[in-house]
Amino acid sequence: LGFTPAVGPAPDPELAAAVVWLDAFTLNVDRTPRNPNLLVWHKRLYGIDHGAALYVQHRWGDLAREPAHARRPFPQVRDHVLLPFAGSIVEADARLAPQVTDGLLGRLVDAVPAAWLDGERAFAAVDDNRAAYVDYLRARLVAPRAFAEEAERARTGA
Repeated sequence: LGFTPAVGPAPDPELAAAVVWLDAFTLNVDRTPRNPNLLVWHKRLYGIDHGAALYVQHRWGDLAREPAHARRPFPQVRDHVLLPFAGSIVEADARLAPQVTDGLLGRLVDAVPAAWLDGERAFAAVDDNRAAYVDYLRARLVAPRAFAEEAERARTGA
């Protein structure tokens, strides 16, 4: 069933914080109360449809002119459907960020079919496009992480 905050069950605060952190890291603008993109199956929460994440792929040319983009906060996190259930985003950040290694990013980007990356005008080759994703995500992980700080501010109302 689709996740409905009013119906429950309430997600575990640590899990909710992890999902908020991941969505802020990947710039997922599409996990709001109106469209949570979460399923509950046997009382377990599953994130689905990450198609709105990493919207930067639609503006690689602009990013070349704005290299600090990756370091920006993610103000849209304030609309995240799990934010009211989330535990500390600071703790989630400390737990999760070290797990996102260059090796992990490389494996994830390598799993994207070349056909999905081919033809991007900003890059001469598919491998250049893959490298851009890794570089962008690596830059988002440099401490301090503005996206995590923004998420914690949104969570606490500070």
